[in-house]
Amino acid sequence: MRAGIRVLDLTQFEAGTSCTEMLAWLGADVIKVEEPTRGDPGRYGRPEKPGLDSSYFLTLNANKKSITSISSIPRVVPVLEMVKSADIVAENQAPGALEQRGFGYEALSASTRA
Repeated sequence: MRAGIRVLDLTQFEAGTSCTEMLAWLGADVIKVEEPTRGDPGRYGRPEKPGLDSSYFLTLNANKKSITSISSIPRVVPVLEMVKSADIVAENQAPGALEQRGFGYEALSASTRA
């Protein structure tokens, strides 16, 4: 993979998260976007010790940067701004979930044209 590829990671659980993990290990700059009040479900879904990130989360998200932004509409603007500098947007949310949060395909596509 060519250095300098930026991936905006809106994934959760194994399928999407392992895909973006591979891209990170291949040299992409992967920015994991997490829900601000709880973070990625993998952080707390299988904790070995209360209060610590699970090894499951750490394994699938190593070599990534992380921000919180996904759930509240006022925080959509930073995501839409980040799309402008991303080469890839990866997501595996439930159907319609991104549209409900204000950054489905149409919103992301329009933000790159603005």
